[in-house]
Amino acid sequence: MNNDLYAAGIARGWNLVDARETLATTYNPDVIIIGSGAGGATAAAALAKAGFRVLILEEGSLKTANDFHNDELKAYAELYQEGALRTSKDGGISILQGRTVGGTTTVNWTSSFRTPNSTLAYWREQFGIATAQSEHLKPYFERVEQRLNIERWAASPNANNAVIQRGCEQLGWHWDVIPRNVQGCWNLGYCGTGCPTNAKQSMLVTHIPEALEHGAQLIHSVRVQQLTWANDQVTGVICQAMDAHLHHTRGELMHLQAPLVILAGGAINSPGLLLRSQTPDPHRTTGKRTFLHPVCMNMAVFDETIDGFYGAPQSIYSDAFNDIPSTAEMGFKIEVAPMQPSIVSALMGEFGDQHYQRMQQLAQSNLMLALMRDGFHGDDHGGRVELRANGDAVVDYPLGEALWNTCKKAFMAMARIQFAAGARSVMPVHALGKACTSIAAYQAHLETLPMRIFDVRLSSAHVMGGCGMSETPEQGVVNLSGQHHQLRNLYVFDGSIFPSSIGANPQLSIYAWTLKLTEELIARLGSHDPRAQ
Repeated sequence: MNNDLYAAGIARGWNLVDARETLATTYNPDVIIIGSGAGGATAAAALAKAGFRVLILEEGSLKTANDFHNDELKAYAELYQEGALRTSKDGGISILQGRTVGGTTTVNWTSSFRTPNSTLAYWREQFGIATAQSEHLKPYFERVEQRLNIERWAASPNANNAVIQRGCEQLGWHWDVIPRNVQGCWNLGYCGTGCPTNAKQSMLVTHIPEALEHGAQLIHSVRVQQLTWANDQVTGVICQAMDAHLHHTRGELMHLQAPLVILAGGAINSPGLLLRSQTPDPHRTTGKRTFLHPVCMNMAVFDETIDGFYGAPQSIYSDAFNDIPSTAEMGFKIEVAPMQPSIVSALMGEFGDQHYQRMQQLAQSNLMLALMRDGFHGDDHGGRVELRANGDAVVDYPLGEALWNTCKKAFMAMARIQFAAGARSVMPVHALGKACTSIAAYQAHLETLPMRIFDVRLSSAHVMGGCGMSETPEQGVVNLSGQHHQLRNLYVFDGSIFPSSIGANPQLSIYAWTLKLTEELIARLGSHDPRAQ
């Protein structure tokens, strides 16, 4: 099967450059977009269709459907930030983010939720974002959903997801079906390693080809090292090719210029680039209020076969505990994780024979997760993006009492669902976690477990904030148009503009907000020349 959209596109004249082979090309763009994920690709397609000369810069390489073979280790090494080994500064939270053409949308699990109304209300009240209203955003959500074929998953959930449905029904708790951005999905279950059939409607197969079809240029395997600026203007973008394995940069620096620059590198790399460039930051907001939706997990074993490594990775969820609580803790969304053996083996715990025995139960196991809604209390400031000594970005994310209290509550809630669904045993994913055969035994065991860094196996696949949107520059990095408060030709269009976490998988929110902000930008420009702004 030949699913290489890009080979056919190049034959028609698409302009793609692999920086590892050459950077010796003349560029004269109207706009440079840094990053090709949910924000960058959405902006690129809209601007290119409006007639702007668009240049997209992507640090990752171009991989297409023919490169995706359901191979975990190859995919983690080639398609993820830091080879899928990115963590918070102290190593307490593992962070999965994509680094490839299409960004995280190429490797995510397809769950697509609109921004919750309670989140929008919080943004209006705390950050003065007047347009954070469901009716105002509705047409953008609808257009994105139509373009990316986002619909509630119509097929039956796989057995891993069905545990949530069955357990919540027994308990009388909320559950619902997850909308997914897929078309003609083969239900393989390996979405996290790239879709070999182009069924996932990621940026790789939708907005990037659309932008290229309208004349956009794409340079991949290139790192943006720095923005240059003077007074209130970005004056240039300095970039450098990556080496053959995308481990380091090499070769000469290349200086690019455009009257308009859009930063869309994701909510660690975007604030990291601003810090590395020492852009104006009078209120010290750059990198602050970075949120992760920290995740804790339970592993359950059933008598029947689950085979959680096959089928749509996420199709059922529960928001029974996802309200904004009145106390200083976090709400949490309950989902499951796909159970490919490589990633799950790192969560099974124990060593030697004990670990081997746990892995023998993989086909009968269910892995449930609680996605914590951080950033909704005055004393919950999330983390802060900083720079390592070599200039790479890293997020320092303190683990406070509210998080540990939420972990305990989430562990118990997930255990109740799993036992109600018929689990034979349930184990918290904790360094000292043991399998328990009843809810009473689980609760007693949980009380003995220390809630502390490294013992609780925390992870994240959703990074938000760090370039927060706000009405005033004292509260954030960009204004309500996504424009940098101090640099008038610099915009940020990615998940870093969100002033708190979303409280749901964020890709659809990034698509819709970026579409809105980009179309408003195009309307303000009033011509095909960004100099007209």
